[in-house]
Amino acid sequence: MKMLQAPESVLAEHYQDLRRKPFYPALIRYMSSGPMVAMVWEGYNVVRASRAMIGHTDSAEAAPGTIRGDFSVHISRDKVAFITGGGSGIGFRIAEIFMRHGCHTVIASRSLPRVLMAARKLAGATGRRCLPLCMDVRAPPAVMAAVDQALKEFGRIDILINCAAGNFLCPAGALSFNAFKTVMDIDTGGTFNVSRVLYEKFFRDHGGVIVNITATLGNRGQALQVHAGSAKAAVDAMTRHLAVEWGPQNIRVNSLAPGPISGTEGLRRLGGPQASLSTKVTVSPLQRLGNKTEIAHSVLYLASPLASYVTGAVLVADGGAWLTFPNDVKGLADFASFSSKL
Repeated sequence: MKMLQAPESVLAEHYQDLRRKPFYPALIRYMSSGPMVAMVWEGYNVVRASRAMIGHTDSAEAAPGTIRGDFSVHISRDKVAFITGGGSGIGFRIAEIFMRHGCHTVIASRSLPRVLMAARKLAGATGRRCLPLCMDVRAPPAVMAAVDQALKEFGRIDILINCAAGNFLCPAGALSFNAFKTVMDIDTGGTFNVSRVLYEKFFRDHGGVIVNITATLGNRGQALQVHAGSAKAAVDAMTRHLAVEWGPQNIRVNSLAPGPISGTEGLRRLGGPQASLSTKVTVSPLQRLGNKTEIAHSVLYLASPLASYVTGAVLVADGGAWLTFPNDVKGLADFASFSSKL
């Protein structure tokens, strides 16, 4: 669940308006207690211990070259992966893991300083090439220019990872039309824009792999998430449609749906003020948060020859959280009644 923030003007307008709503204090209380904090309760040492047990280490805590994995280091040798939202969070870790397995990468984001810094770190740590590009996934001309530049640099693109996204908590009745549209434009529109451009410019004639980073929100109703749930459900539907239509051109299309992942902007936003301090998910079957490296390895699998007969699928990597995580509608009752007035 990598988060590409919506345009600053939209978010500023949205949050300034939200803070004036009578339910805002209740929203903050909800984010600071109950299941949102139960999700992330028992301290950073829990995730460190779980990582040690499973043999995964987030590179934020490890020296370059120390990330362990069970894939051949040559599984993506000399492939080229185009990663939207690759400048930070899960997208950055996906780029790192792909590069540690022989891949060159293109990382694209709206923030040029962010991707420039990220590309330097990635190339320095892995010895592979990383091209940073400034691109807004909502703008097809910008996407076309970025893909052209990537093809000029590498001569090919084998893998597309659609990781750019936007999200925040908000009751449907308080959600502005512009905020809803912005999330749909980034998540759903952006995924189609980049996929469509790459299909036209390279994949149609050469084949390729697309992995869309989505979420489990569309699998069931979720309070405060109508915008993101709708957008991600649409992307999962898009995954199936494109898998059917583009399969004859040797293009595989799959989705990867992460759950609550430690050390991400998404968890900090959606898990409330305590999320960055804690890590145990008492309401999920595996009783812990995931980490970015686990998600990156799942994406690597879907993009690799190991998944050569997998297309049109949604791989859920959330420790089973979507099966058991509580939907605390009752906890929202003290401000939900205001939605009809907004």
